[in-house]
Amino acid sequence: MAKGDQILQSAGSVLLVDWPSRDVPETLVRAGYQVFVKGGPGPADYSAQELRGEEALARPVGRPPEHADLVYSCRPIEELPDVIALARQVGATAVWHQSGRDSTGAPDPRGCSMTWVESQEARAIVESAGLTYVEGPYIADTVRRLAIHK
Repeated sequence: MAKGDQILQSAGSVLLVDWPSRDVPETLVRAGYQVFVKGGPGPADYSAQELRGEEALARPVGRPPEHADLVYSCRPIEELPDVIALARQVGATAVWHQSGRDSTGAPDPRGCSMTWVESQEARAIVESAGLTYVEGPYIADTVRRLAIHK
């Protein structure tokens, strides 16, 4: 079983630090994860994503969650140290990093492509902090493939 599959099957909560499309938070919420979002640079820029009827909506919470099992990030590699600090703060054991680019480097909401050097750099940053690193496949597709319903 792939590392990402194992992480998603054992996780109950996810903190999102940006995402390439609404598909990510909506898919995670619909699968039954407790989903939090860091929606800006400020210390109070946090919300909880909740399913209300058929719609996934944000509810401001004004602070980081007390706990998240997984931190998902679609931010540049240079921001990984801040993502890791946040992951440690909320007790996460893994960081799922997505580039948001296809193999040509063009923007792609499902894209997880990085050069070998970028991939190794990101992995080293995350794993040196004692966290598990995942960079692909696209998290929403993985949740759908696993047919997870928490």
